[in-house]
Amino acid sequence: METALAGTSAAALSSFVAQAAEPITAGVSGPLTGPNAQYGAQWKRGFDLALDQINGAGGVKGRPVQYVFEDSQSDPRQSVAVAQKLVADPKIIIELGDFASPASMAASPIYQRAKLVQFGFTNSHPDFTKGGDHMWSNSTNQAEEQPHLAEFAAQLGMKRPALLHLNTDWGRSAKDAFLKAAPGLGLEVVAVEGYLPAEQDFRPTLVRARDSKPDGLVLLSYYADGALICRQARDSGLVLPILAGTSNYSPKFIELGGAGVEGVSVMSTFFPGDPRPEVQDFVKRYRAKYDLEPDSFSAGAYDTMMLFAALCERYGTTREAMQTGLTEIRDMPSVIYGKVTFNTETRRVQGANYRLLRVKSGAFQVWDGQKAA
Repeated sequence: METALAGTSAAALSSFVAQAAEPITAGVSGPLTGPNAQYGAQWKRGFDLALDQINGAGGVKGRPVQYVFEDSQSDPRQSVAVAQKLVADPKIIIELGDFASPASMAASPIYQRAKLVQFGFTNSHPDFTKGGDHMWSNSTNQAEEQPHLAEFAAQLGMKRPALLHLNTDWGRSAKDAFLKAAPGLGLEVVAVEGYLPAEQDFRPTLVRARDSKPDGLVLLSYYADGALICRQARDSGLVLPILAGTSNYSPKFIELGGAGVEGVSVMSTFFPGDPRPEVQDFVKRYRAKYDLEPDSFSAGAYDTMMLFAALCERYGTTREAMQTGLTEIRDMPSVIYGKVTFNTETRRVQGANYRLLRVKSGAFQVWDGQKAA
């Protein structure tokens, strides 16, 4: 062994020792197959980029960090089975996920009884963290987010928007929060149309929205269905300003929407053009590893894995330490938020900032203040 390691640098030796030690393991419940599989793939890219950094520097106190990803398809029935498997494995000291709030919330009682932190880093349903004191999230919630979206709608010049939303628990909670905020900002929502996650033909929905004579469309959707709605709206001759919520921010939105998303405005908490050094370092390493542009889903996964490692480093590698650490940790660096501190009553991130982006010449750009055409 001494001969084999002769001349090895300190950093390389540290990495070698970490790889030989017992790993520190997070469990992940999320979609690897099914209609939401692309989000699981984006999570993995963010997780793996973080692990390159963490384990490349020697891991946590000489131990490598890893995750076990269980495929739930983001289906509440499957997420319950995944939860039962993860809580029974003593190596799992934190659970990350699920992707959609309904899938996470169905499994929350299992994690709560086991006192295993369920960290729903994409769970924006206002009720997610109400499932118990072991439910935490660094995602903003819809009750906080939708007033900002309504404010942007007003700034874009919308006075009579039509609202299209996913007809899921998440989509309905977002819709309710938007409708609550709209009147105070001078918005009269003239049509509210829900659609199912598997829907592909939005033309009947768009015709009903058009008949209400709106001056804009607001989309509470994920990027895949949001892009399809935009394309079909343009193909149907419905030329109106379109504003989409944060879950639409992704390069995939442009890839899937093509010319149909040109001019569409999208609210986001993350933008790879942010000049902060930590963002630019993340973007540079992400592009180098994947030859892709990062989005908020990958950035959120990266932030979450870095947070997990920091909790292990500072508070220990037990389930109890994860709960204690989330209660106490302050100003954790984040590529999305700058720094993260949790509100210990709501168990959510504090102080999120929102920006408005617009698709221009096939790329996201920071909104220049011009009203939508």
